[in-house]
Formats: sequence, C-alpha cells, structure tokens
Amino acid sequence: MSLSPLPLKQELETKAVLKKLSQAHRALAELKGIITSIPNQSILLETLTLREARESSAIENIISTFDEVYQSNLVSNIFASPAAKEVHQYAAALKKGFELVKKYDLLTNNHILEIQQVVEQNRAGFRKLPGTKLLNDKTGEVVYTPPQDYDAIVTLMQNLETFINDDNMMDADPLVKMAIIHHQFESIHPFYDGNGRTGRIINILYLVLKGLLHLPVLYLSRYIIQHKHDYYRLLQEVRDKGKWEDWILFMLNGVEKTAAESVVSITVIKVLMQQYKHQIRNNHPKLYSQDLLNNLFKYPYTKIEFLQTDLQISRSTAIRYLNTLVKAGILTKHKVGRDNFFLNEKLFALLKR
Repeated sequence: MSLSPLPLKQELETKAVLKKLSQAHRALAELKGIITSIPNQSILLETLTLREARESSAIENIISTFDEVYQSNLVSNIFASPAAKEVHQYAAALKKGFELVKKYDLLTNNHILEIQQVVEQNRAGFRKLPGTKLLNDKTGEVVYTPPQDYDAIVTLMQNLETFINDDNMMDADPLVKMAIIHHQFESIHPFYDGNGRTGRIINILYLVLKGLLHLPVLYLSRYIIQHKHDYYRLLQEVRDKGKWEDWILFMLNGVEKTAAESVVSITVIKVLMQQYKHQIRNNHPKLYSQDLLNNLFKYPYTKIEFLQTDLQISRSTAIRYLNTLVKAGILTKHKVGRDNFFLNEKLFALLKR
C-alpha cells in the first residue's frame, strides 16, 4: 500500500468527532488556565516533562523507575541507569523542540530532525536504506511496511511539513489535524530509530504551535501506554480500512483525559508549594527564598550541588539549609551509592501517581 500525501479528501469532523472535540477543547482550556496560575512555570517544565518522557520511553520498552529518573541529571551527566539516561534525552528533546517552536512559530523538518537527534543521540537523518518493517511484538509477523525509498520519504515529509504549518491546506480543527499528523508521521516512519518518541513530541509541540497550550505539559504517552493495544490497532485500521473516525476519537479522548489528569496534578503541586512556602517562611525566615522553594519542586530528589547552583550559595550553606529542611520534615535524606539525595516525598508521591 502506497502512502498518500496530505490533505485527506474525506470529511472527518463527524457528529461524534465534533462532540468529543468540544470536550477535549474544554479540558485543554482548563489546563492552560491552571498552568498560568503557577508562579514559576519552569518548575512544571522540569518535573512533568520527565514524567512524560518516562511514559513515552516505556512504550518503546525502555523501562525505568521514578526513583532512577529523578535521581538522574542530564546537566551533571549523572544517571541511575541506562534507561534513565534515555528518558532524560527524551525530555531534553521535548524542551529543545519547545524552544524551536517558540522561537520560529513553525515546526519544520529541520526541527524534527534536531529533535530526533537529541532523542537518539545520532545524526542518521531520514532512512536511506530499505528493509524497515513494523512487526507484531508477539507473533513477529509484518503488520506494516512504510515507504522504503529515500526520495519518497523526503517528499512525504516535505508534504507533512507544509500540512503542519499551512492551515490553508485543510480546514479542520487543530486537534483533528494533530491526530492526522501523528498518523502520517508514524506511517512515513522516516527514521531508523526514535519514530514513536519523536512522533509523540510532535503531538505536544503542535498544540503549542496552535496556541492550545503554552507549555508542553500534556502527557498523552501515559494514555497511550494504558491503551497500547488499541493505539497500534487503530493506527493500522486507518492504513488497512481507512477508519479515521475511530482513530481521531481515540486521540481526542486521550487529550481530554490527560488534560483533566494534568489539571489535578498541577493543582495539587500548587497547593503543596503554598504549604511549604508558609511553613518555611514562618518557621525559618532566614532560610526562605523563592529560589529555594523553586529548587524543592524542580528536583524531587535535590542535592547539595543543585542547591549551590540554583541559590548561588556555598556548599556549607547548602548543607545547612538541607539539614534544616530534613529536621522540619519537609525533606528526607537518602544515600544512594556515594551520593546524598534529599527527597521531597509529597511531590514525589504525586508524580508517581
């Protein structure tokens, strides 16, 4: 089966799709609103992108624990496991893509190539050699053969780039277009590796590009891994039978559910920040600063070095601060290997939910 370029010629906004679109947009608008109420939004970018990165990597059978992920740090090149390193690379790729979209107000093939380079840590680019096939995990049978010819891959990706950035190509709701873009990208399967993770990053960036989110904190990967069988089945049913409505409804349902879950998570984080702010400011006024509070929520597992860097304080002062917070019951101290970590247990419990 040859893959057709976009736009699609059929009507996709059926009665069922329009109803689900209304629900998904309402949930996204609520998420966008709660994000703006957080004083330092970079906290969410640090903690929540790692949660998305862990879930997205797990879809590709890159399995890591929350402890491993949050005990690791890309800047310091400290990783609790090889899988945790891949999770951090995914989070870095998501943040890289976010910077590019905000800077250029576009999502181009060059941007997609840059994102994939960070995910996979190579510069292989689009596939040049034939032989790529998508197999059933259990039976090993071929379920789909993507385009094999390099020129065909480039042509289809150029067409997809135009579809992403030119709204005149197809008059459709952005969430419907996101579902189409994801299906087309995964069907082109342009890279040797990292197609799934790159494709899921594109989903979030497209919502940012269209102004539906202003931070990339929608965790569709969690929904996909919970419904992994349906995800792959519906992808293939579009290829085999043209069943677009079921695929679009699946993706819209994912947007609605994950947006609602994110609203709950961010609301609890906001409340917890306020509790810690009052507790530290009232009981330890000489210790309190907004930078300290930000650090405790930027790193669920913080370290002496992280505090030194963020607060621009000496090592002895950072140790004193952290020990005070342990005595106050705000943090707990954990020795992992040769390192001491200071765990914000209430935040960590929330992120693990």
